Amino acid sequence: MRLVTFTVADPNVPRLGLRIGERVLDLATAAKTAGLGDVPASMRALLAAGPAAMARVRELSNSVQNDAARSAAAWLDAASVTWLPPIPDADKFLCVGKNYRTHLEELKRTNLIKEIPNEPTAFVKLNSCLIGHDAKVARPEGIVRLDYEPELVFVIGRRALGVKKAEAFSYVAGVTILNDLTDRDSQEREVASGSRFWTGKNIPGFGPLGPELITMDEIADPYDLWMTCAVNGEQRMRVNTRDQIWKLPDILEHFSRHIPIEPGDMFSTGAPGGVAVGKANAAELFLKPGDVVECSIEGIATLRTTIIEPEPKKA
Repeated sequence: MRLVTFTVADPNVPRLGLRIGERVLDLATAAKTAGLGDVPASMRALLAAGPAAMARVRELSNSVQNDAARSAAAWLDAASVTWLPPIPDADKFLCVGKNYRTHLEELKRTNLIKEIPNEPTAFVKLNSCLIGHDAKVARPEGIVRLDYEPELVFVIGRRALGVKKAEAFSYVAGVTILNDLTDRDSQEREVASGSRFWTGKNIPGFGPLGPELITMDEIADPYDLWMTCAVNGEQRMRVNTRDQIWKLPDILEHFSRHIPIEPGDMFSTGAPGGVAVGKANAAELFLKPGDVVECSIEGIATLRTTIIEPEPKKA
């Protein structure tokens, strides 16, 4: 299934839906139409409600597709919705860094890494920086070296504490895509100072996420996926997830040792090699207003973002 969070007329009322082809099924409306009772109103609530709730969503999807006339009011053209991050309110969104061998080589060449960790490390991605698919992101004044980082994100489906590697995937609800937009100047300063907050990755808008949560039954092998990034239609990178150093079982075992990981929490698994800062002509490749960035799990999903000028400051 392709689960989405979106708005239509009222931007302050997020809705839960299913993307099927070029249409979105509004689950709340569909449930009323089909007489199947209420469904959870948010992605976090759906995941927290457990397998039975997810099974009801599958049943609802099958029911309305088999009775198109009765469910007409529940269908929306995908082009008519405003996409939100699939999970805009995770309790914890941890981004694992230094996790692709190809990217480590770039970081070493550009002095953006002091040492290679011997266990998974992560920083927190703030909910306030997250935006959805097809959104516009303003490049703030003074930021010139704005870089792209397409990342595979695992969404946790049930409470995980003290998880062992062999069990890890039984806790995963699905995957989505993060474009971990990065101000490289801020990153350089923070590396030099020893900071681990990564201000340059938590600027509002610097967290395009989506377009959907893809349930794991649609992912044959999460460690044989091609992560790609194109800018204005030109492919900038294409790296297979097998290049990751720390796989999801390592990550979940490590971070769930003492801290409970809750339904809807997310792990982003690092940037592949091929970012602008690692290339000889980096100055030409950093993102600028007008650029359209497409981060993809090749053949499965694409997250699109447009970079724009910031709004003029008010006098």
